[in-house]
Amino acid sequence: MLVEVLIALCLLGAGIVFLAPDRVAGKLAAAISLLPVLGSLYMYATFDGQGNALLGGTLAFETTVEWLTVGGYQLMYHTGLDGISMPLVVLSTVLTTLAILSAWTPIDARESQFYGLMLFMEASLIGVFAALDFFVWFVFWEAVLIPMYFLVGVWGGPRRKYAAIKFFVYTNVASLIMFVGFFALVFGLGDSISSLGLPEIAQALNDGQLGSLAGLAPDTLALVAFVLMFFGFAVKVPVAPLHTWLPDAHVEAPTPASVMLAGVMLKMGTYALLRFNFTMLPNVAADLAPFIAALGVVSVIYGSLLALAQQDLKRIVAYSSVSSMGYVILGLVAYTLYGVGGATFQMVAHGLISGLMFLCVGVIYNTTHTRMVGDMSGLADRMPYTVGAFVAGSFAYMGLPLMAGFAGEFFIFKGAFASTVLEGAPIFTAVAMFGIVVVAGYLLFAMQRTLFGDFFSATDYPVERAAVHDLVPLFVLVLFIIALGTAPDIFFAMIRDASDPIVQLVEGEQAGLDSLASVLGGVR
Repeated sequence: MLVEVLIALCLLGAGIVFLAPDRVAGKLAAAISLLPVLGSLYMYATFDGQGNALLGGTLAFETTVEWLTVGGYQLMYHTGLDGISMPLVVLSTVLTTLAILSAWTPIDARESQFYGLMLFMEASLIGVFAALDFFVWFVFWEAVLIPMYFLVGVWGGPRRKYAAIKFFVYTNVASLIMFVGFFALVFGLGDSISSLGLPEIAQALNDGQLGSLAGLAPDTLALVAFVLMFFGFAVKVPVAPLHTWLPDAHVEAPTPASVMLAGVMLKMGTYALLRFNFTMLPNVAADLAPFIAALGVVSVIYGSLLALAQQDLKRIVAYSSVSSMGYVILGLVAYTLYGVGGATFQMVAHGLISGLMFLCVGVIYNTTHTRMVGDMSGLADRMPYTVGAFVAGSFAYMGLPLMAGFAGEFFIFKGAFASTVLEGAPIFTAVAMFGIVVVAGYLLFAMQRTLFGDFFSATDYPVERAAVHDLVPLFVLVLFIIALGTAPDIFFAMIRDASDPIVQLVEGEQAGLDSLASVLGGVR
């Protein structure tokens, strides 16, 4: 029941903060948000799950309650954690608390509503990573959109309404397309399943229970469903060219919302791809591996080049997220232990690094009231601690050894290069690695122009050192990034354990094909 305790704490906290006066809402929300952090860290310390949640693994903190029967399918409240979801739950709770602390300076209107929405979003995010029944999962998946829409639309920049509507329309339409693809599989499975439990559906699909539907043969139905689900999740990731909503949302969103958007919400897309596409339909993913890898590599290079062309620091970091998520796609489609495990590790690493970068940009904007690269320089003398954190985050993005970004990218490159599923894997890996050069180019260029040299600010605001409550989240994230970089097994050990059954799905299929080929060769 510990998952439900976390969700209940967030929802109860959201209600309390909504009713609290604005003058105490920020501090009250921060105090309440510490409870889920402590709870998730306790769950991590006592985690005893084994294997993969969808493939017959032993779940930690599992809860199963029968709920409703609809159309012959049993809907259950089913939650539990494995080595893939546990790190993402910890990431969600930690980033929420740090984002709330970062909001104390910039948020000065309707504070109780703002902080209440942040806690409500935290509850929904935990539900997404813990739910194991599709109906429950979909409720949490859609619930995340509500607070983010209001956070951008009410507390955002001058074009906040446009950005909020664009974000909502893109992601909602994508969810509808994904929904159609998933239920095509459900109806194709027919009587072989009796519930919408994700483990039951994954097992039935991997046992070859998928039948025909609406005149579509099983193989064709699986391909259509895979494409529809992939499209729906790719918008959330986002994968180029479906990324255009992201820079607008980031630029207009307040800093705390950007932290949650880049740090956790983007991981919903890659997490769902891993759970649905790459676990439920591994053979289709293997068949489409070159096309999927090409999309990942294009996202890496295209996102980096777009970041190189930007003058707004927030847009630079936003396009960096498009590039980083491309690495995750490449790792997933490699179907190796280091590829899939590295992709999951990179989700956590990028969540910490992108959160740090957006927090640094937010602190700089709070002081200078500008984010434009050409409007400031020499900030290192005036804001040494903020600049130090910004430099650390930038080098983590570049893959500096002993930082989380290096570990995640190294695992992905090692896994992708050795892939036997992806034809031309060394070439895809080499091109993706070139993206690091572009990342270094635009980040070093931005740092050189804004942080160093003679002091200059195009605004009349005095540039002073940031408040302590603005700096604490920065240094906490730097410590987490270094800790994961120097000791990746903090998370990677459990991630590897949950990733291995996914890899075995494709390796087992390939072994069967090789055996069949040898038999046929003997017959000849």
